Amino acid sequence: MTSTELLPAPPPRAAARRALLAGSAGNLVEWYEFGVYGCFATVIAANFFTPPTGAGPGSGVEALVATYASFALAFFFRPVGALLFGRLGDRLGRRTTLVLVVGLMTLATTLIGLLPTREAIGPAAPWLLTFLRVLQGLSAGGEFGGAVSLLAEYAPPGRRGLYGAWQSFTVALGLLAGAATAAALATLLPAPALYAWGWRIPFLLALPLGAVALWLRTALEEPPGAPQAKAAPGARGGQVPSGGGVQARAVVLGIGRIMGWSAAGYTFLVVLPSYLQSTLGASFRSALLATTLVNLGFAASILPAGLLSDRYGRRPVMLGGALGIAVLAFPLLHLLQSPDASPQARAAAVLTAGALVGLLAGPGPAMLAEMFPRRVRCTGLGLAYALANAVFSGCAGLVITALTARTGDTAIPAYYAAGACAISSLALLTLRGNDHREPLR
Repeated sequence: MTSTELLPAPPPRAAARRALLAGSAGNLVEWYEFGVYGCFATVIAANFFTPPTGAGPGSGVEALVATYASFALAFFFRPVGALLFGRLGDRLGRRTTLVLVVGLMTLATTLIGLLPTREAIGPAAPWLLTFLRVLQGLSAGGEFGGAVSLLAEYAPPGRRGLYGAWQSFTVALGLLAGAATAAALATLLPAPALYAWGWRIPFLLALPLGAVALWLRTALEEPPGAPQAKAAPGARGGQVPSGGGVQARAVVLGIGRIMGWSAAGYTFLVVLPSYLQSTLGASFRSALLATTLVNLGFAASILPAGLLSDRYGRRPVMLGGALGIAVLAFPLLHLLQSPDASPQARAAAVLTAGALVGLLAGPGPAMLAEMFPRRVRCTGLGLAYALANAVFSGCAGLVITALTARTGDTAIPAYYAAGACAISSLALLTLRGNDHREPLR
């Protein structure tokens, strides 16, 4: 029996488009909230992690480190969510999982906007915030595996890269929406109002966004294909046959392939606002403008990167992004730090940084989906993504902020992003050039 005999006929285009819309909607909600948290890290630190009295000289940095520690803790619950919801997705179906995770995600995000601050209820405030971040981590861990599996399985022939890229594109839209909302509030509201109550508005906006995503997903149909389909004998370069030990090796390899995406993505797209403020002395508005620009560059390159990977393969496109960041991270950061750099040059620097991350994020989801057979696809690719993000994304703000404060070296973000991308490049070399043309197992 050939590998193509294991697969159903391609899904109708209308059903594929509906799946594309429903599968992507939850990602926008998730990353909107994560983007808002990054943009408002200094505000959240002041409201939840700064003692009201007796603050020492370093209390601002310590509060910011505590804020990112809460951020990192949520990421370490993402692998738990990937295992829990991934198994549900592989056994009960993609739709059930995607409905559950978007509901949990929306609930936790909205409650963050309703939390009383430390000034109101004391030390319980940061613990409640951290608990809600844990719920976010659990739901986010299940979101990626279910959504990417759905998009890859519904994709027409020769379009897996593009369909998977929509997952990353909605990530960019969510981050852009978060940054734009924060920038608008910072412009419209005076600082005291922003710190007192204005920061709550972006979190509360997640409620209507989540309701729309939930409505779309409840009407979703399962992707075509028998859940009991068995893997074809043998292994292709980017794929690994079934079996517990082999699947574990596939997860480790997947982590290596996307660790640069995880580290550089969060360094440039999420950590940048607080880094520019706390380390380079930029204003809140200037930092948010830079974040908006870097996310524009990210968003602009994702779908073209997915299309290019469908035509030329995942390896050349993703290697271009990883090597580009490894080589250009230091020059780009130096340009941001230079007092002589023009606003146009700085804008070009952040746009370039975002575009390079997009070269990794566009083909990345399809590349992961192609590594695992259907019966463990939700769990396998979700776990690889969640573990990579837990270690290299969730810790980005904590590591960069803490090391910069301890060493005084303002190039720490470049070391972090370039180092991870250099290692990731080695793992990406294991991809074969024709993996994108093979059918999913």
